[in-house]
Amino acid sequence: MMIKTMPTISLAVYCGSRMGSHPAYTEAAIAVGHWVGERGGQLVYGGGKNGLMGIVANAALDAGAQVIGVIPQALMAREQANTRCTELFVVEDMHERKAMMSQRSNAFIAMAGGIGTFEEIIEQWVWRQLNYHGKPLGFLNTRGYYDTFLKAMDHSLAEGFMDQSQLDLLKCSDNVQDLLAQIYPNA
Repeated sequence: MMIKTMPTISLAVYCGSRMGSHPAYTEAAIAVGHWVGERGGQLVYGGGKNGLMGIVANAALDAGAQVIGVIPQALMAREQANTRCTELFVVEDMHERKAMMSQRSNAFIAMAGGIGTFEEIIEQWVWRQLNYHGKPLGFLNTRGYYDTFLKAMDHSLAEGFMDQSQLDLLKCSDNVQDLLAQIYPNA
């Protein structure tokens, strides 16, 4: 029996199922996908073909990456499952999606996105600070997208609801190459 090992780079990407209002978001998604593929890595994402999700997945595939899509049955029509994925898993619900994405990745980043993106990356951050995993995570801060969020986290720290050690778990950059070098320093 052959046991399949996880690639050195197995990056879970959380991002919008919409395109956003500026081409810089699309450019960042393409750059992330190409970065993963150029290093022989694997991209793990939400399985849709709409918005930034589809852009990052297709860019990764075009650059030679393996792409693992994980989509809940209820989102098959709404997010339009990307049948180009190397592997596409249709799961029962969001809980199963998030668990599978976590199991199949060794790092997590959030690009621009809506409440689903926030919820998924924050859950990974919580799991990290609780030592449920030791995987790196970060924010791709394209056009300062996460500036206000990060300011709110600084406010939480100042008000005594967080420790600096929790904030230090996050990597953040507005540059794809810089962020991914922080997450995968040997890539």
